Amino acid sequence: MGLVIKNVSKNFIDKKAVDNISFEINKPGVFGLLGTNGAGKTTTIRMMLGIIKKDSGEILWNNKEVARKNVNFGYLPEERGIYPKTTIYEQLMYFAKLKGMNKIEADKEIKLWLKKLEAEEYMNLSAEKLSKGNQQKIQFITAVMHNPELIILDEPFSGLDPVNTELLKNIILELVKQGKYIIMSSHQMTSIEEFCTDVIILNKGKTVLKGNLNEIKNQYPSNKIELKVSANVDKIVENLGLKIVSNEDNNYIISITDETKGYELYKKLAEQNINVTKFEMKKPSLHDIFLEKVGE
Repeated sequence: MGLVIKNVSKNFIDKKAVDNISFEINKPGVFGLLGTNGAGKTTTIRMMLGIIKKDSGEILWNNKEVARKNVNFGYLPEERGIYPKTTIYEQLMYFAKLKGMNKIEADKEIKLWLKKLEAEEYMNLSAEKLSKGNQQKIQFITAVMHNPELIILDEPFSGLDPVNTELLKNIILELVKQGKYIIMSSHQMTSIEEFCTDVIILNKGKTVLKGNLNEIKNQYPSNKIELKVSANVDKIVENLGLKIVSNEDNNYIISITDETKGYELYKKLAEQNINVTKFEMKKPSLHDIFLEKVGE
């Protein structure tokens, strides 16, 4: 099983929305699809799902050309896609039937997922009476209740408070354990780092970076130090020409452009008998890498 995107392009009149992109997802897990607004993410997703046609290239699911008849997918779009005046139960039943579920099976899955997402109390309310976060949970249920093989989540944590974000994260991890293939598109880089082993970053329709996230990070030198010490060391840091990003109760984040400066700092602290309880040189975050690749 797996998804293969090979040399795929899409034009809209005079704009090349997707320009010859390629990537593969050959095992269950979460794959990160990243880019700025207008980078081609949504167009790529819609081509993967057979919603719009590609101009060139191949999109294969289990070695078959993608078409709605041979891809059991779930899609959580970034835009709200639920009916405000209809009760939650009625519209979940409607979406379940669109996915080919019978009434008995759909009723069971609807109630199961409402319980999982702690939304049972809203079952007979109209969607317009729900908060944005609870509407997002209902929309998530429409994407997964029919047990899809391929799940695409576009900004899945939009509108969720920290408690519900954690709830949804745990459910996504459960889906991975069940062998689901998940593509996640998000501007929340910490969430992508938490879930995704592999990523692709698009900019103006082109691929600017792709691959294993850990391997990508390891190609970069360390760019900051996390330091925890027993006393204020501002002068020592500044005398070495280093920049203090933050300091809270002698817990420092220090920016570096050269790892040797980090070793110099550690040596100076030792020479002055400063008690160091944490000293860690860290690779750039995905946020840092993203800004470097598409920040202009």
